[in-house]
Amino acid sequence: MSTTPSKPTPSPIPNRSASPPTSSKPESTRPHPRPAFPTITLRLKVPDLNHPGACIFFDNCNPSTALSSAVDLVLGCLYKPTKTNAHIPPTRSVTLIFRSMPGVAYTVGSSLDNDHKEIHLSMDYIGGVSSNPPNRQHDEIQGVLVHEMVHCWQWNGIGTAPSGLIEGIADFVRLKAGLSPPHWKKEYGGDWDAGYQHTAYFLEWLENIYGVGSVRKINDRLRERKYIEGEFWKDLFGKDVCELWEDYSKTFDEKSKGDGAERGEKAKRNKEEEEEEEGEEDEKAKGNKEEEDEVVLVEKHGEEQKVPKEKGEGRSQ
Repeated sequence: MSTTPSKPTPSPIPNRSASPPTSSKPESTRPHPRPAFPTITLRLKVPDLNHPGACIFFDNCNPSTALSSAVDLVLGCLYKPTKTNAHIPPTRSVTLIFRSMPGVAYTVGSSLDNDHKEIHLSMDYIGGVSSNPPNRQHDEIQGVLVHEMVHCWQWNGIGTAPSGLIEGIADFVRLKAGLSPPHWKKEYGGDWDAGYQHTAYFLEWLENIYGVGSVRKINDRLRERKYIEGEFWKDLFGKDVCELWEDYSKTFDEKSKGDGAERGEKAKRNKEEEEEEEGEEDEKAKGNKEEEDEVVLVEKHGEEQKVPKEKGEGRSQ
């Protein structure tokens, strides 16, 4: 029995959607990286590990943690990070140098250039800091480091800002960090720019009245223009600095005003004496740099190399 072969039946044409094919991979939901503050090199130079001040420092602080924390506090108080951070000074390194010297500390540009900073910390001063209460030594060391670190990062009106404002901003950051020493008091009287805590508390009042970030605005205003007192404060706060100082004074009662006026005059005298001492220390430090025969770091083709500094040279080329 034969069979007749059947004709093949064509397969149906599949229905195809007009929409484009979808990828099997899910779309990335990873956010763009947030802007971050610049990172810098931190160094420590200790000529004498047996100095009592050095022993107190190491008993209370880890140098890496102390310096890194100071950098974070200063940048967080004075700036907000951006993609380029072009509004932040181009500081590239900070070297903490222990020294036996009078005074407390000072900050200068290194022999390389002003983008490399040196904080000279008096071991004689640290050696005399009381250990009572127990955290006193740690807080004083960290407070001094924060104050000096501000000088590594703040603007100065192209060198025209009052020194009292510069020092006041440094102590304001220390105050906001909760590192004010026990003897600091709010003061009325004297000049607004007597500096240090005298001006720091005035700046704190500005922040309370005109909003958080007021000191950041002051610092930013000093970035690319000279300080002209008649314009500076009015542009920022709508009042002359003398008017602001008078408004600040009204927050004190009569007894506080009397006590504060006396402290204000004392702060003014202290400022003048400290400026004279700092000038002498700067000259002495400059002389020491010229006389030292040491190994210094220079940058060549993006890499740091060690080269000997010749005697008598003030800078390394």
